[in-house]
Amino acid sequence: MKTRLFAVCAALALCASAAESRVKKGRPERGPEVETTGNGPAVLWSDPGDISARDLFYGPGGREHQPAGRVEFVEEDLDGSSPKFVVRDENGVKWKVKLGLEARPETAASRLVWAAGYFANEDYFVARLQVEGLPRHLHRGQNFVSPGGVIRDARLKRYLKGEEKIGTWEWNDDPFSGTREWNGLRLLMGLINNWDLKDENNAIYQEETPDGESRRIYMVSDLGASFGTPNLTWPLKKTRGNLAHYRHSKFLAAIRDDAVDVRSPARPPWLFWFDHSEYRLRLRLTLLGRNIPLADARWLGHLLAQLSPAQIRDAFRAAGYSPDEVEGFAEVVEERIGTLREL
Repeated sequence: MKTRLFAVCAALALCASAAESRVKKGRPERGPEVETTGNGPAVLWSDPGDISARDLFYGPGGREHQPAGRVEFVEEDLDGSSPKFVVRDENGVKWKVKLGLEARPETAASRLVWAAGYFANEDYFVARLQVEGLPRHLHRGQNFVSPGGVIRDARLKRYLKGEEKIGTWEWNDDPFSGTREWNGLRLLMGLINNWDLKDENNAIYQEETPDGESRRIYMVSDLGASFGTPNLTWPLKKTRGNLAHYRHSKFLAAIRDDAVDVRSPARPPWLFWFDHSEYRLRLRLTLLGRNIPLADARWLGHLLAQLSPAQIRDAFRAAGYSPDEVEGFAEVVEERIGTLREL
């Protein structure tokens, strides 16, 4: 009996790990990209000014950049653990469509990250998307397709003119380590329970500003593993956009005289020990939540406290959550912001 239980646990661990792996059939394993080009100053955070005036329903792209009308299929994207493909709309704008568990939480997370002055992709949640020229069968995500090329519950990320991804950045080797803004970003990831802080989920974009200047934008570009459990666990539906598990998870793991620790990313369950490389990676990521200076935690708390209850709820309404879910997620976020203000 014990042997059978051991085998089942091992199989579950390997299945969960495989579901999270970025190595896809027919594709060689790739390490983190290395920045080889780019010019202008490196920027992690930009003063958001009057946060209370920011529109968290439409987010960084605003009302004017939201997708509209039908779109045409371009190609499927087999990277990452979520089903994705690229489309082009009637105005020639390209979008990355993401399906599955991450579509809603990533949309909501992008609004809160942007509200605090960090950079985020222009993400929009679309409950029903008409796609022309969709293949008869997608490699992934076919269960989200209805007759007539209608896609359900999709996150659309806009490709911006004048912006180019030039690489990824590492938490332990970037221009901002130890700064207030870098520490604030670590804390913000803990506030939203984003446990998947692998370096490959961090992007560097080369951006040309309207006045002709260049800059290199550093951002956490994959925010989908948010608002669920504080760690990778099984089953995966607990780990993203799961109100019950987000509500019952712990935010701050420790409060000391000069620093705080956040709970997320948290240690993975023991069953992932069977996949040693995955387990070691997750253990290393727990260090990102430790020893955040108290002064920097208070700074972030002061910033986020400027958000109104309506703004916080707008972030979750934009992600297509039900009214009860919107209220539930917002209450947890407000409680965590309150905790920072009381430090």
